[in-house]
Amino acid sequence: MLAGLLLAGSSLCLAVTCVSIPRVENTPGEPASPPHIVFILADDQGFRDVGYRGSEVHTPTLDRLAAEGVKLDNYYVQPMCSPSRSQLMTGRYQIHTGLQHSIIRPTQPNCLPLENITLPQKLRDAGYATHMVGKWHLGFYKRGCMPTQRGFDTFFGSLLGSGNYYSHYKCDGCGACGYDLHDGEVAAWDQDRGLYSTLMYTQKAVEILAAHDPRRPLFLYLAYQAVHSPLQVPRRYLERYKSIPNPQRRKYVAMVSCLDEAVRNVTLALKRYGYYDNSVLIYSSDNGGQPAAGGSNWPLRGGKGTYWEGGVRAVGFVHSPLLLNKGTRCRGLVHITDWFPTLVTLAGGSLEEDLDLDGYDVWEAISEGRPSPRQDILHNIDPVYTKAESGSWKAGLGVWNTAVQAALRVGDWKLLTGVPGCGDWVPPQTFSPPSPGRRWHGERVRRDRGQSVWLFNVTADPYERTDLSRRYPHVVKRLLLRLAQYNRTAVPVRYPAKDSRSNPQLRDGVWGPWFEEEGEDRESNLLPSQLLRKQRRKKEKKKHKFKMNSRAWHPL
Repeated sequence: MLAGLLLAGSSLCLAVTCVSIPRVENTPGEPASPPHIVFILADDQGFRDVGYRGSEVHTPTLDRLAAEGVKLDNYYVQPMCSPSRSQLMTGRYQIHTGLQHSIIRPTQPNCLPLENITLPQKLRDAGYATHMVGKWHLGFYKRGCMPTQRGFDTFFGSLLGSGNYYSHYKCDGCGACGYDLHDGEVAAWDQDRGLYSTLMYTQKAVEILAAHDPRRPLFLYLAYQAVHSPLQVPRRYLERYKSIPNPQRRKYVAMVSCLDEAVRNVTLALKRYGYYDNSVLIYSSDNGGQPAAGGSNWPLRGGKGTYWEGGVRAVGFVHSPLLLNKGTRCRGLVHITDWFPTLVTLAGGSLEEDLDLDGYDVWEAISEGRPSPRQDILHNIDPVYTKAESGSWKAGLGVWNTAVQAALRVGDWKLLTGVPGCGDWVPPQTFSPPSPGRRWHGERVRRDRGQSVWLFNVTADPYERTDLSRRYPHVVKRLLLRLAQYNRTAVPVRYPAKDSRSNPQLRDGVWGPWFEEEGEDRESNLLPSQLLRKQRRKKEKKKHKFKMNSRAWHPL
């Protein structure tokens, strides 16, 4: 089994030994085939947290891949984990899937609605092998919600939004604690060696590449847990950042460096096993960084969980030998929903009209520098979120209730209503942590009482420092009408109450599906191999329980 994660020269350097790996050559004269697609999704990486944006973090691999590919200068995602992942998988806005509010909680009977066709399903229909490694966070309350039921041939990773990087153990409220590492639809007890998840997921990705025949197109979705909290990282990555006195920032950037090395190993494996020349590698963060957990979106305003630019404008680039214009920047609007139609079309798949996509095929804009077909972005409309006390239909000029949290980008203009989230500008936290009762040295924004609508020209003012809502009321009204138009297409919000049956202690201490349709025999849905794994798990759980507890707070 491939174990270590240092690729160098012509050998794969493992933690135990080094083995020579023969290079796989493409057969001359073979007709062009659909490209291999590798989508790498980082978790909570801030806008500034990459070397080529002037950060103190060392990311030589990301810097090189981006420089040799196409940097996405106006790339947008959603402000939190589940929303971004749902839009990547479906090509549809949250208002069209019912996931407008917050994230999918592990104790909720909720998941990406089953009526939505997913990206891996479309790619599999086009002849692709589809593999997922890493964080799912799109719900698992019943078996039909699992990744292997939503288009992936294989899945290795976590179902929840976060957890311990070493023990793969997660608590969600008092008493609801369990193990969250899965191989397919069962707990991965037999594959867990307490390895740091960034290294473990990279190892699994390299194993997939080594085992697959590159003559068949491959889709590898590699959704890293990093750099989401808790802030944990192997000690060796901390050494280069001793000069950073803020412990949160020091650990965070060390985690980014580890992630950068992981991407290097995946890229070298693509070359070693014969994929690279016919591959498209996409790198993206799922939302803005969290300053309180070491992330930085400077000089953008706000952060994770907000609809300010710091929450939704992300690190993103495409690296591929198939790009026509390499070493360039794409300045057109690109949104995470765009990957669905872009990749399905690139793969030679079909896009039926009844998919009702909100995404656009942006490949020509990225590869050839043509204008982006996207002219606007609905960041979201959340009717459940806390209402702005000062919001009203009157403030919305009679066409929109500005108490409702919403955000929209149309051309150069961006409109926000309701409560957009913390709007501080937080500079890089290279300084010492604040004293008790004080915050970081950011530009704190006074709560503007009586204000529930903002307008910015984000092309001229990407840092959202000059509110233009009073100067251009006609633009405000036009965008409010656009919001109202979108809202007429929205489906009801899916955000059910906690279900006590979700407690992993009811299922051998493992997070997993708990909801059963009336008359459904849970074990009848399992494959023979899964039944064997279940029996093995029961034998192993007591022994592993002590390992989990001992690693629950692994030293950094």
